[in-house]
Amino acid sequence: MSLIPLTVSTWDYDRVRPLMDGRVRIEGCDVTYIANPVEEVFHRAYFHGEFDVAEIGFSPFLIALSRGTAPYTAVPAFLSRMFRHSAGYIRNDRGIDSPADLKGKRIGVPEYQMSAVLWLRGVLKDEYGIDVSDINWVQGGLEEWGRKDKFPLNLPEGFPLESAPVGKPLTQLLADGELDGVFSARAPSCFIDGHPNVVRLFPDFRAREKEYFKKTGLFPIMHAVGVRNDLVEKHPWLPASVYKAFAQAKRIADQDLHEVAALKVTLPWVTAELEETEAVMGKDYWPYGVDANRKTLEAMARYSYEQGLAVRHLKVEEMFAETTIEESRV
Repeated sequence: MSLIPLTVSTWDYDRVRPLMDGRVRIEGCDVTYIANPVEEVFHRAYFHGEFDVAEIGFSPFLIALSRGTAPYTAVPAFLSRMFRHSAGYIRNDRGIDSPADLKGKRIGVPEYQMSAVLWLRGVLKDEYGIDVSDINWVQGGLEEWGRKDKFPLNLPEGFPLESAPVGKPLTQLLADGELDGVFSARAPSCFIDGHPNVVRLFPDFRAREKEYFKKTGLFPIMHAVGVRNDLVEKHPWLPASVYKAFAQAKRIADQDLHEVAALKVTLPWVTAELEETEAVMGKDYWPYGVDANRKTLEAMARYSYEQGLAVRHLKVEEMFAETTIEESRV
């Protein structure tokens, strides 16, 4: 039987490297693996359908799925996860001494629908009682003006969302005082460059994130893996094979982190960091699969609907290829 040619594109993570270098193969496939920055992968996948298998932003995927327009079928390999208390940046001259002070403020977002911002808004609602309509949102590219939504939003009439002024990226607006803050997966350059009036919303974000996990059990999901729909229709076995390969690659990456005789990661105390993470979150702190992530996926579905993104409240079983929802056991 001839192998199916398959083009795969994700960012260059330790958890996909065994797939990139050929140590792990997707059964039945001849893979060309292309590593790209995540924004490029999303743009080329969503707008042009260039890749057979691609890393996909999970919040935009839920929006498209709720509308019946998702170009990819998801498998529950969660390539990117991150607590997002660290994604809030504010001016320190606007009287924002606590999250409650964000009400009525102008906050920039690269995309209202992006996963990082969805999660931070969810935290603000669940933990601090701040509704999405309590903030005036300004949407635009973080460092370059002109970034656009991947899918239409589902916001009510009069919702406080506007576009950034033509030619002005969010980092400039924040530095110039035209915004009170920015929520973004990437730190704005004005913060990186040490602007004296730009600080984090949660300066002690690491401690806050640990407390949040202990309280909620949620480890936010940012990105999953998608298989182009036309290939799923032609090869129904493909999603399960893709998921199986990504899961195997992550197991190898997990083993590498536990190597202590000669460290594989260029950090002197990576072992201590790993032990501390496992003490807080458990041995399988970055699980793939549906069952282990059901609570997190349910929260994400709720946030998407509550925040005017998905047009209906999705069920977890709708999100993934049926053959990847239950894993086979021997």
